[in-house]
Amino acid sequence: MQLIAPLLKFLPIFLMGLLTLGTYWMVQLSNPDSDNAQPKRHIPDYIMDQIVVTTLGPDGATRYRVVGDKLTHYEDDATSEIDFPIARRFNADKPATTVRSDKGFLDGDLTVIDLVGNATLTRPAQPATATQAGSARMFMSSSRFTVLMNEDIVKTNQPVILEQGLSVMSSKEGAIFDNVNQKLVMIGQVKGRIESEKKRAP
Repeated sequence: MQLIAPLLKFLPIFLMGLLTLGTYWMVQLSNPDSDNAQPKRHIPDYIMDQIVVTTLGPDGATRYRVVGDKLTHYEDDATSEIDFPIARRFNADKPATTVRSDKGFLDGDLTVIDLVGNATLTRPAQPATATQAGSARMFMSSSRFTVLMNEDIVKTNQPVILEQGLSVMSSKEGAIFDNVNQKLVMIGQVKGRIESEKKRAP
């Protein structure tokens, strides 16, 4: 009894130590160390068919609308792969410009879409206005386009062919189309022919 009595004085401390150790162990189980957490893998976390993705401008009006047969979303970087995408840029005072391809790769911020395989851009004919001359339908084709949605630019560094009215031009180094200012710059050596719209048969 003489030996047990002193030991009983330390019993509360011993029990508190066990309780603290148990609590720490439970916390570790429910909140594993971030170093031990598994990194996200580049695997689909959801798939949708017949999708429509719309981006809005500061005024709430539709800027871009992207439709596709199927969208596959990846969990690690929030990017999306779209089958047969069609992206259309809406302007209040200009005809809608349309780009399409076999595959599309949309970034997680919904600001850049890479169009790969049979990529085309179509801008309808534009009638003349008081401040701007009219223009014929424009059709541009390449193996790849990159659409910068915020800047409203379509560009490629791949060989490209441009058809506008009776004119046909090509470049092996790509082109940049500025949809805001309705300007197209073909890069490098450009070949082709430029013909007047007056040559059209009546």
